[in-house]
Amino acid sequence: MRDGRGQERAITGNRQTSWAFADAYGAELVETAEGEALRWATERAREAGLRSVSPGTGAALRLLAATAEAKSVAEIGTGTGVSGIHLLHGMRTDGVLTTVDIEPQRQQFAREAFRAAGFAGNRARCIPGRALDVLPRLADGGYDLVFCDGDRAEFPDYLGESLRLLRQGGLICFAGVFADGRTIDSSAQPVEVLKLRELLRTVRESTALVTSLLPVGDGLLCAVKRGE
Repeated sequence: MRDGRGQERAITGNRQTSWAFADAYGAELVETAEGEALRWATERAREAGLRSVSPGTGAALRLLAATAEAKSVAEIGTGTGVSGIHLLHGMRTDGVLTTVDIEPQRQQFAREAFRAAGFAGNRARCIPGRALDVLPRLADGGYDLVFCDGDRAEFPDYLGESLRLLRQGGLICFAGVFADGRTIDSSAQPVEVLKLRELLRTVRESTALVTSLLPVGDGLLCAVKRGE
């Protein structure tokens, strides 16, 4: 779809084309030294058989972190640091990312990626361990944004912990809620899909949340915790 006028023509295409355009637009935002770090981290994730957030999802995370003027962000699922780079870019320059992952080796890759992207070592706190064991140790109301990209089958459990962690007006985001298209496919009913449907229903029906499902990447569910 790219020509001498750039990719703007894709906006007038069908939904699938527009979706691809959104991710391509996000990718063009990071054609810098930071982009090199993102590509390195994405390659490490691919080698490990991990999903990474798409460029469009990453751009959305940057925007949301910046909109919230986030100083303290919690991330469930460090991976190799792709989403962390996006979050750190959007956060305040004095902000700290607290990121949790069950695999310490992944977090070592993430630390290298953060350094390569130009972020100081004190900008990220990596905590190894299972998320549902680590999250109860984090401070109530101490976070501006919580990003969930861990075990999809545990997403409903992450929701409860995340609401406790968030300040009033804070944001929670869940990546991958389309589950490769299976969430809306009634013929596919693995546990993670059932849990994702439970999450979507709970968030939609909650009076404590203002929510939106963004069609970027594999689906980004976002919600704001209402003030009292």
